[in-house]
Amino acid sequence: MKTIRVLINGCNGKMGQEVAKKVRLMEGIEVLSGVDKIDSGDNFFPVYTDLNDIKELPDVIIDFSVPSSSMKILDFSVKNKIPIVIATTGFSDEELEKIHNSGKEIPIFQSYNMSYSICVMRKVCSELAKLLEGTDIEIVETHHRRKIDSPSGTALMLAESINNALGNRMNYEFDRHSKREKRSENEIGIHSIRGGTEAGTHSVIYFGEDESMEIKHTVTSRAVFAEGAIKAAKFLINQENGVYNMNNMI
Repeated sequence: MKTIRVLINGCNGKMGQEVAKKVRLMEGIEVLSGVDKIDSGDNFFPVYTDLNDIKELPDVIIDFSVPSSSMKILDFSVKNKIPIVIATTGFSDEELEKIHNSGKEIPIFQSYNMSYSICVMRKVCSELAKLLEGTDIEIVETHHRRKIDSPSGTALMLAESINNALGNRMNYEFDRHSKREKRSENEIGIHSIRGGTEAGTHSVIYFGEDESMEIKHTVTSRAVFAEGAIKAAKFLINQENGVYNMNNMI
């Protein structure tokens, strides 16, 4: 069986390093090269700071970077017809549209969270929203101090699943500080906490009359996301053009 050769975009970041570490321990897959804004010289594979300098094309790309870098590597993927796993978050509507349109040219796997358990949580929360219709729903997410986007892509993904289950009639409330009014019925509150080295915690709380229910997912190691991205890469290289996510892989 042919060894899968991977290019890691954002290879010097926390998640890029985690992916490289996991791949190194696996058979049938290897890190061919990496891309980042600087070459730290600490990697066991060549690192490029300019996409034009890449000497050998990979079989698949795993992107853990920032939106602006993701758009550049996406252009590179489309130009060279290379499947890409996009695990970056914080995209604008225009950037998400570009990803969707690029799926007509190459296979793309895009997810705000690479954890299998989060996919299960998404399904459970959407079903609970229907079973507990009429409850007040709040989403709370906690991440490390260095996370740039807020709220997290996972929090928005959970909110979207719940909203779809409820006929897309819900509004998202991100900031009650400037409001002087009671909570509306068609509202999903989304709150962000940043601090320390927290890898990621997401809670969905359903508040009813005199009782409440909470579904909570906690990540204690970034390895969970790295393993999910690698599974996605292995899945993607056998797919036709299109945009795929965790539901397709599962």
